[in-house]
Amino acid sequence: MPDRDFLRQFDKETLISMLEDAAKNWLAHDGLWFQAVERHFGMQAAIELDAEAWQRFTEIEARRIMRRHGIQQGGGLEALESALRLRLYAHINEQTIRRPDERTLRFEMNSCRVQETRRRKGLPDFACKSVGLVEYSGFARAIDPRIETRCIACPPDPHPEAFWCAWEFTIP
Repeated sequence: MPDRDFLRQFDKETLISMLEDAAKNWLAHDGLWFQAVERHFGMQAAIELDAEAWQRFTEIEARRIMRRHGIQQGGGLEALESALRLRLYAHINEQTIRRPDERTLRFEMNSCRVQETRRRKGLPDFACKSVGLVEYSGFARAIDPRIETRCIACPPDPHPEAFWCAWEFTIP
């Protein structure tokens, strides 16, 4: 059990910063793991293993968010919207969530630490669509099995400067 009394000494802003650091550390570990697999086994194997890991992780993350925040499974797009705002990514990437109509939720990743780091290093966009399909559809289904996920654009797809990837969630 973590030492919660130790954490109580920190003010709210420090705790928020610590949460952001934890999210950055998680993402750094994910990237380093991926690069190690790529070096040893090649890009295709790294993508396949990454998708396998994301399939399980995204369900675990969704369930923990739901439990911590009292979000009921089967809560529809409202529950998904709340849960998307509570993911680790939400603390380190800019994202936009819109509701074009009552049956649709559109999620855009406006800034992405992974892609922006690659751009700064002069590397091409990371082709994350195949993993994103696993991640976002799995997360949405864990929140509500009725939710269907569609990729609007995700690298290697061309995308506007306004976002790196965009996803549409609907309940038919």
